[in-house]
Amino acid sequence: MALTKYVLVVEYDGAKYCGFQWQPGLPTIQDELEKAIKKFCGQCSRAVAASRTDTGVHAKGQVVSFWAKEGLSNITMAKALNYYLPRDIAVKAAYRASDDFNVRQDALNREYYYYILNSESRAPLSEGFALHVSRTLDMKPMNKACQLILGSHDFKSFTTFPNNSKNTVRNVYKTEVRRKDNLVIFRMIADSFLPHQVRNTVGLLIRLGLGKIGLDAFKDIMEARIPNLAGPRAPARGLCLNRVNYSKSLGVQQ
Repeated sequence: MALTKYVLVVEYDGAKYCGFQWQPGLPTIQDELEKAIKKFCGQCSRAVAASRTDTGVHAKGQVVSFWAKEGLSNITMAKALNYYLPRDIAVKAAYRASDDFNVRQDALNREYYYYILNSESRAPLSEGFALHVSRTLDMKPMNKACQLILGSHDFKSFTTFPNNSKNTVRNVYKTEVRRKDNLVIFRMIADSFLPHQVRNTVGLLIRLGLGKIGLDAFKDIMEARIPNLAGPRAPARGLCLNRVNYSKSLGVQQ
C-alpha cells in the first residue's frame, strides 16, 4: 500500500497533558494524535512534532507530520481526526507534503508567546493561560534586556537540564515584551530552544520588571553560562507555541 506524508497544524490546551512527546502510562498530545490517526486511517503511524512542548504548555500552531494511505483529501483528514480527538486538541489544517519534508529540520524558526496577567486582582477565566503577577511590571528595563538576548548567544544559564556535551548556543531573531491592557505578552522567535529556555527567560524578566535585579545583573547571569542560573522558571500555563515557520508553504490545501 502506497503511503503519503501528511502535515497537520495543531492547536491544543496542554493543561491536562504531560507534554507533546509520548510517555508510558501518561497522557500526551502525541499519544492522542496517534490514537486518532489509527482510528481513522486503520494503521499505526508516528506523529512527529516540530517542537516538543513540555508538560502544561499550550500550542496554537504546532506542526506535526505522519504517514497515511494515499487518496485522503486534506479536508477529510482534518475533519476525521477532529472527530476522534478530545475537545482540548484540534487539527486546524491538514496538508499533503513531499516525502522528504522534515517537520523539525526544515523549520526556519519557532515562535513562542508567554502571557502574564499583570493586575491587582486575579482573573479566574484567564489564569489557565497566563501567569498572574499583581505588582506592576516595568516594561522599559524588560525590553532593554530583550535587546541583550537578540542574536547568537550561549544560553546555558537559561536551560534547566544541562548537558556539557550539548551545544547551548541558539540564534534569537526577535524578542519583545508588550502590554495590552492588563496583559503583558512576551514574544520570542529563535531557530530552536533549550529545555525550559523561554520560561527561565520570563522568570528572569519578571524579576527585572519588579525591580528585584538590575539590567547589569541580567547581563551577568546571561554571560555566566551556569545552568539553571536564570529564573525562577515561570509556570507552564502561560507559555504557548504560536507558530513554526518554514521557507515555503507546508503544502497545497485541497
